[in-house]
Amino acid sequence: MSRLPIVLFGRPVLHAPTRPVEVFDDDLRRLVADLVETMAAAPGAGLAANQVGVDLRLFVYDCGPGRRGCLVNPVLERLPGGLQDGEEGCLSAPGLAYATPRALNVRCSGVDEHGVPQVVEATGYLARCFQHEVDHLDGTVYLERLGGKARRQAERDVANASWHGRDVRYV
Repeated sequence: MSRLPIVLFGRPVLHAPTRPVEVFDDDLRRLVADLVETMAAAPGAGLAANQVGVDLRLFVYDCGPGRRGCLVNPVLERLPGGLQDGEEGCLSAPGLAYATPRALNVRCSGVDEHGVPQVVEATGYLARCFQHEVDHLDGTVYLERLGGKARRQAERDVANASWHGRDVRYV
């Protein structure tokens, strides 16, 4: 296992949809292990493959005991329950956090790194994590979901961030 450099906001790989995973082999399992190690070192609650420059549809997550894993080729479904509002941050935009509305309840289905089907119903923080990571896989960074004053503030904050203009961050 190894720590991978994290791609920073503005790089093209973060703004394009990822490709479905088709091969479940040792290389995929090694990528998952590297993602987990990188996420833990950062530290973060989730990490999508394109955040380390890999154009594949998968992410890892760790939102506490019993809420850890990997979802490959995830499909996200909003469930009844309204919205939650809370601050959200991103390993690809370090040091920034903004209130970001998300669905309170979701179901995320896919497979794990071995191809075993997974279906996880999530609420609260875990639901937020799933939505954030699936957005990454669809080519959207949470900053792009902001509107109005929050969006303008985020644009200023990104422009003034110490990492602005860099390609990657090492953890």
